Order: sequence, then C-alpha cells, then structure tokens
Amino acid sequence: MPIMIPISVFAFVACGAIGLYFMFSSQRGAAFTRLRQMRDQGEGEGEPLLESPTARFAKKVAEPINRILPPSPAEMSKLQKKLMYAGFRSPNAAVIYRAIQFIALVGFPAMSLLNMTVMQFALAGDSKSMLLGTLTRPLPALLMGFFSGYLMPRLILDRLIERRQRLLRWGLADALDLLVVSVEAGLGINQAMQRVSQELKYAHPDVSEEFELVNTEIRVGRDREEAIRNLADRTGVDDLRGLCAMLIQADRFGTSIARAIRVYSDSLRTRRRQRAEQAAQKAAIKLLFPLAVFLFPTLFIAMLGPAALQLMDNFK
Repeated sequence: MPIMIPISVFAFVACGAIGLYFMFSSQRGAAFTRLRQMRDQGEGEGEPLLESPTARFAKKVAEPINRILPPSPAEMSKLQKKLMYAGFRSPNAAVIYRAIQFIALVGFPAMSLLNMTVMQFALAGDSKSMLLGTLTRPLPALLMGFFSGYLMPRLILDRLIERRQRLLRWGLADALDLLVVSVEAGLGINQAMQRVSQELKYAHPDVSEEFELVNTEIRVGRDREEAIRNLADRTGVDDLRGLCAMLIQADRFGTSIARAIRVYSDSLRTRRRQRAEQAAQKAAIKLLFPLAVFLFPTLFIAMLGPAALQLMDNFK
C-alpha cells in the first residue's frame, strides 16, 4: 500500500502537466482571436468584451493568495519576463501561473493526505500495528506533497524557457542565411524580416513568430531600433541579443547590413560547433555514472558468476 503515495503524486503531476498544456497551447479560431484583440483594445473603463473561462477561473483562484501574499512589483515584473521567455505573452499569464501555484501548493498535500486516509482504512482490518505505523507517517507525506507543489510549477516553467530558447538557437542559423539572401537580393531589412517570418513559419515557428512581432511593431509606428531591442528582451537568448546589437549598430552607422549579417552568421556557426564539441566532451563524463552503476556490475556477474559457483563447489 505505501506504493500508492508515489503513484498518486505521479498521477497528480501528470494531470497538472496536461492541464498546463491545454491551458496555454490550445488553438483558437479566427473569431476568438479577433474578439481577443477587441478585448485588448478595451472599451474605456468598462468590462472586457471577452474573457476566457480559464482566465476567470484563474483570477478567482489567485485572488485569495494575492490578498494574503500580495506580490511586489519587482516580483511580478520578473515573473512576467520569465513567462515571456517561455512564450506566454497574455496579460493574464501571471495570474494563471499564480493560480496554478496555489492549486499545486494545496492539491499535492491534499492528495497525499487523502492517500494516507485510504491506506488507514485499507489497513484497519488487517493489522493494528500496521495501522498505528501508518498513522505516524502522514507528516513526511504532507511535507513531500508541499515541496512538490511548491517546486513543480517553477521547474516546469524553467523547462519551458529552456526548451523555447533552445529552439530559437537552432532556428537562428537558418533565419540568418535566409536574411542574408534576402538583403543581398535587394530587399530592405524590414521586408527581409517579413520574408524570413513567412518562409520559416512551419520549419521554425518560434523564430518566425518573433520576427513577425518585430515587423508588427515597426508597422504600427514604433522605431526600428526599439523594435529590434524588444526582440532581444522578449527572448533572453544571447545569440539573438548579439544579432540585435549588430543590426542596431549597422543601421545607426550606415554600414553594409548584408556583410554584417554574413559575418555574424559565420561566427554563430562557429559558436554552434564549439557548443557541439563541448557537449560531446561532456557526454563521456556523464556516461560514467550509469556505466558504473548498471553495466559494470552486470558484466562482472556474467563473467565471474560461473567461476564463483565452480569455486564454491570445489571448496565444499
């Protein structure tokens, strides 16, 4: 019966992960997208035109914890930036995240306590000693559930940030190649970015989305330097930050953008090769532990087992 505790915790974590996926990654139709744009524009000081059920539920759930532990502006700004790094730019993203934190913080210990109660009823008719032993062990289960609920949303968010930044790094080389070809063909930097966002829409959707946002900001009247700087702030990727700094300097001093992008593309490929070589060198060190724990004992048993059995028979 004690095996029910990790099984319940795993089931709760799996359900939470699936809920996060459908909450943040569900696709919406064109009508919903247009209504959401109208909602973002607002109507004066009135209520928004459309608010998703997820956002309403998250606000109701996060309201008690915001009242008890109100977040500081610095904390909310840091949280909003981390969510932006993960690709969640909705105004309600921080509220939904805090609601998920509150649900996990309460739900994990509740699941552990419920599981302990079920175990107590299951063992009540078998052995009183086992029941008394079970009654003295709810505290470790509650602590494990509490720490799991506290750490799990943070770990999931960090993994999402790491995954998206890795995808951006992988797609940046192809984007730079296409950007060089477009600029050398006679397109301006704005039209070249638009072309990159269209061509990489299916191969590298994250890179395409970021370049599309840069073009959108420029079209609505924002300065190109500011729009490119916002690209670096939205992603938090060092390679994109260097690209944005290079584009700003080339635009400011009037140098050849195509030549600058080509030079930066070569240096980017050199850094990618160096990262691959570094990962290959680390792989040998990382393989030592699983080899020493799992493979070597099996080989010793297979090679020395028959000899050990023969020696035992001879000594008998």
